[in-house]
Amino acid sequence: MAENKMGPNIGAGAGGFAKLVQKSLNRAQEKVMQKLGKNMETKDEQFEQYSQNLLKQQNDGGRLSKDVKAYFSAVKVMHETSKRLSQTLRDVYEPDWQGGEDLSVIMESEDLLWNDYEEKLTDQIVRTMENYTGQFHEVKERVAKRGRKLVDYDSSRHHLEALQSAKKKDDAKITKVWRDYCCSSITEHFPSCLKPDWMLRDRLSKHFQPEGRLL
Repeated sequence: MAENKMGPNIGAGAGGFAKLVQKSLNRAQEKVMQKLGKNMETKDEQFEQYSQNLLKQQNDGGRLSKDVKAYFSAVKVMHETSKRLSQTLRDVYEPDWQGGEDLSVIMESEDLLWNDYEEKLTDQIVRTMENYTGQFHEVKERVAKRGRKLVDYDSSRHHLEALQSAKKKDDAKITKVWRDYCCSSITEHFPSCLKPDWMLRDRLSKHFQPEGRLL
């Protein structure tokens, strides 16, 4: 019973694997023919420009994310250093010195400001950068997929042209390849997430405002 149930599933899996292998071979053959100049390669200049912009955004975002993390780490170190300085002042401050009664209030207020600054950096900058850079992997996968679809499109188009120009035409094959040609047409637009991230720019331009209150 179990063997009978598994048999069709194994057959379907093998058939699907064979199709993937054949598609990979067709892509490889199409790329070779294009490099040799025997097949014309479909170009999408606008999409290529978008791809270049994607790479630039990823590189710039990576650099910016690295520096933001370094800045945030430096802020945390500065906060700890400020707390140690405050504790040292509290230890060495003599009771009869002027302003001694206000020292604790000033130190607590300063610590609250540092905490508030760290929280705002985390919410408005660090997490924003993590979300921004985190989307590149998915978008690059979509770009790669579209590139493969473009190769499939060219492969189907050239196969169809060869069948249509043959002396002995095979209508069944022509119909099948025509379906593949229509299915491989490039209709997917470039992801909207690659548009300029004005929210990121605005938050970066504002993130120094909390720091000003500590100076």
